[in-house]
Amino acid sequence: MRKWVLSGILASEETYLSQLEALLIPMKPLRAAATTSQPMLTIQQIETIFFKVTELHEIHKDFYDALLPRVQDWGHQQCVGDLFQKLASQLGVYRAFVDNYKVAVETADKCCQANAQFAEISENLKVKSTKDCKDQAAKNSLETLLYKPVDRVTRSTLVLHDLLKHTPSSHPDHPLLQDALRISQNFLSSINEEITPRRQSMTVKKGENRQLLRDRFMVELVEGSRKLRHVFLFTDLLLCTKLKKQAAGKGQQYDCKWYVPLADLTFQTIEDCESTPIPLVQDEEIDALKIKISQIKNEIQREKRTTKGPKAIERLRKKLSEQESLLLLMSPNMAFRVANRNGKGFTFLISSDYERAEWREIVREQQKKCFKSFSLTSLELQMLTNSCVKLQTVHTIPMTMNKEDDESSGLYGFLNVIVHSASGLKHSLNLYCSLEVDSFGYFVNKAKTRVYRDSTEPNWNEEFEIELEGSQTLRLLCYEKCCNKTKQSKEDAEIADKITAKGQIKLDPQTLQNKDWQRAVITMNGVEVKLSMKFTSREFSLKRMPSRKQSGVFGVKINAVTKRERSKVPLIVRQCVEEIERRGMDEVGIYRVSGVATDIQALKAAFDSNNRDVSVMMREMDVNAIAGTLKLYFRELPEPLFTDDLYPNFAGGIALSDCVAKESCMLNLLLSLPEPNLVTFLFLLDHLKRVTENESVNKMSLHNLATVFGPTLLRPSEKDSKISNSSQPISMNDSWSLEVMSQVQVLLYFLQLESIPTPDSKRQSLLFSTEV
Repeated sequence: MRKWVLSGILASEETYLSQLEALLIPMKPLRAAATTSQPMLTIQQIETIFFKVTELHEIHKDFYDALLPRVQDWGHQQCVGDLFQKLASQLGVYRAFVDNYKVAVETADKCCQANAQFAEISENLKVKSTKDCKDQAAKNSLETLLYKPVDRVTRSTLVLHDLLKHTPSSHPDHPLLQDALRISQNFLSSINEEITPRRQSMTVKKGENRQLLRDRFMVELVEGSRKLRHVFLFTDLLLCTKLKKQAAGKGQQYDCKWYVPLADLTFQTIEDCESTPIPLVQDEEIDALKIKISQIKNEIQREKRTTKGPKAIERLRKKLSEQESLLLLMSPNMAFRVANRNGKGFTFLISSDYERAEWREIVREQQKKCFKSFSLTSLELQMLTNSCVKLQTVHTIPMTMNKEDDESSGLYGFLNVIVHSASGLKHSLNLYCSLEVDSFGYFVNKAKTRVYRDSTEPNWNEEFEIELEGSQTLRLLCYEKCCNKTKQSKEDAEIADKITAKGQIKLDPQTLQNKDWQRAVITMNGVEVKLSMKFTSREFSLKRMPSRKQSGVFGVKINAVTKRERSKVPLIVRQCVEEIERRGMDEVGIYRVSGVATDIQALKAAFDSNNRDVSVMMREMDVNAIAGTLKLYFRELPEPLFTDDLYPNFAGGIALSDCVAKESCMLNLLLSLPEPNLVTFLFLLDHLKRVTENESVNKMSLHNLATVFGPTLLRPSEKDSKISNSSQPISMNDSWSLEVMSQVQVLLYFLQLESIPTPDSKRQSLLFSTEV
């Protein structure tokens, strides 16, 4: 391991020396020209721009030349500590370089503006590529290369940490490396405060500082196509860039797509721009990607336990990166529109209202300080785009592959959240809360409270059950409900209701693994919202309980209920379906958005006790609670509607590739269900198809409904022992994902099949399209 770490240091030193040499190459001709009648730069300017570069090159050339033969002639007792100690003792040269760095960049910038020939040279400095690409040279800007020593000194302690970690305390190198690390850490802490703001700013023409406020990867809608962009918000402009594909031996580079000065930037409404429809990606594709990502992550974990080495893991990581980039590109559907002073609009797609509000807030705040418009020359724009490489704070797409191995992979299971109350409001509002959690790197809206009207201290006390898929953060947004549906302002035109406060809380696995309720307070702009949370892991939350009672309807076998009621379909199913069809068919996210848990429990108790006023209760309740009650009924059945015996056959049937064989198999299996199960399923199927007829309004596609109901109707009573007894949580989550996918596919198959009869048809008619 010591040799491996040192080999990495040598490779890094080789690259760094090439970068310093690229800086030194133009120095000689520039010095020679300085003594002529037509100098490109003065001697003073050359000394300022290339200050201490020669000395840095000499220090690292000596270090490299001394380290290389020791690594090549490697032995366990080989000593290198003296070289690192010597290198640390020469950090004073870096002190001088860092002190001069800001002046060097400013001088180079001024010289570029004054002399086109020098500007051309400074943009095309060639760094010799190492190893595989010795005949090629990568182009770098002067500003990029001048930053390399600053960047290197901030990373110097990391290298020593790695080396020290793999050096036994008994080794002669250990005290020397400790000393070098101490010197480096002291030096770094002394200049860190000075470096940090310089890393986040660059000098503009008038000597003002342009600072980077935030950056992130976004999806831009360009002529109906989704394009991945890296967006940078500076103190005076918004810059949209594209990350270039990296060639061998080249570092990251950006292409500028467009920029808008903040003084000219406006938020567009749908009316202001041509109404361009957002190209939606099928939910099936999104789910298939999630499964693929889960499988690759599981493979990576397996590889780590074998001896195949880092190459196989690196190959899988690359594959994972591709899939996660694809998921990032395909998943967001919420428009965030901006325009320049000429009215030209740009549309980004993001996944969360929370992020859209964040960007609007920070832009509006900054616009209060930006009054003048401006335009950048092509050279200034090029320099700004080049500077993004070192200014970026988000280096990779915000997905699971970027987490360190020892970081939490998030929570899988169900989170019960009670939204209690809010305080600190300055005016009486009609207020409701919305809850979001992250899933596979982007946020999804999961639940919302009822509107609490005309109050400064709303008390909701509503409970929701939220499914978590590797989730690490819970976000809460408070909305003011608008009395009429007219647009409130141009900036808020895309949403009818106004965000009054927003905040988030980390889902700490250590705290939440305790099965008791955990209290939490989210503070945001003076408003406090009190919550309680309780987490149930997936293996416990999805367990069916054997039937222990004959009275009531929940947790009782379906044939016992229909026999007692003398009905073909349980009364609870009929009543819930009728009420949802009466007033829930246009409800956005019906069956997907959680209902209030206390309402669901009240309805459950009423049905169990055969309360005659249950229909009156239902009329007064939020329709999402009724949908939640129906789902809960099927979830608590002691045996799934598709039965334990037939479940493996349905899972096998859906995997058949021949469509004729699949149809024959699936319909005959359906025909094999007990009478109450079959008739109830056909009744529910008919209802779900009617729900999806209103998809343009309620946003519930066949796949959405299959995702909600598939596991509820098919999940067997007993989990396979290899899953429930697994000691590997990642493997278990992957297995769950695959099994859930299969359950979703079975229900989706029946939802899409036209040859299924209506609930009133005879069982025998199921056979009309099949030949066995």
